[in-house]
Amino acid sequence: MKLPHAFVTALSLTISAAAIALPAPARAQTYDPSYPVCLQVYQGGIADFYFECHYRTMGQCQASASGRSAQCVVNPYYGGPKGGRSKRQRSQQY
Repeated sequence: MKLPHAFVTALSLTISAAAIALPAPARAQTYDPSYPVCLQVYQGGIADFYFECHYRTMGQCQASASGRSAQCVVNPYYGGPKGGRSKRQRSQQY
């Protein structure tokens, strides 16, 4: 069965338009659990941003955010200080 040329053209244009309209694949958002504060940097689009997680204080982050399209956020994956546990703390584990 041969399809009419107009149908094939319309179908091609529809497929092309759909491919262009689809959003780009989302990048994985990575948080470094070693730092308590992250800088969320916006790049233009509504959901086009990334995180820089290498700030120990909100003040450090705010200095870096100054004059940029960015904001400081608390790192939800911060693992806490890397100090080791004392013998007493280790022996009290359940």
